[in-house]
Amino acid sequence: MPRSIKGGMKKRNLLLFLGMMLAATAAGAQDVSILNPSGKPVPRFVSLKSNEVNLRVGPGERYPIAWVYQRAGLPVKIIEEFAHWRKIEDVEGTTGWVNKNLLEATRTAMIMGHPQLLYKKPDATSKPVMRAEPSVIGRVEACAPDWCLLVIEGREGWIRKPDIWGVTREEVFEE
Repeated sequence: MPRSIKGGMKKRNLLLFLGMMLAATAAGAQDVSILNPSGKPVPRFVSLKSNEVNLRVGPGERYPIAWVYQRAGLPVKIIEEFAHWRKIEDVEGTTGWVNKNLLEATRTAMIMGHPQLLYKKPDATSKPVMRAEPSVIGRVEACAPDWCLLVIEGREGWIRKPDIWGVTREEVFEE
């Protein structure tokens, strides 16, 4: 009899310990500073800082270069972090690693699909203020639930989120 009680205690203690570890892991998953070197959420959008950014197959200079971006301001999505390296995804879905020093927090977005109208207000019935061609990049100044305010060559206008790449559907902010 004492042996089964002792064995039962061990099982109960083990289950209690595993439950506490699971709860701690779940709580820790919400604290991004534990998971990411930067302490910032992943995924998140940033932009390329330079006109020449090497995309590598792994997080370090010893890894081969898979691609060279040649467009400062290009929006990219950080999808993973390792030390000073960020795994990014571009508008075409290409992924790879870049040094964090080649990225900046400036938010940009790229016009998608076909030429898009930008409006004075976040409303398609408001006055159009400009038309932007696909692949044009603008600085994101603010995002409402369905619209973002872009600045393109010094002019600003509102555009629907589905017509750009560089923000998530959920984002709402003012710069």
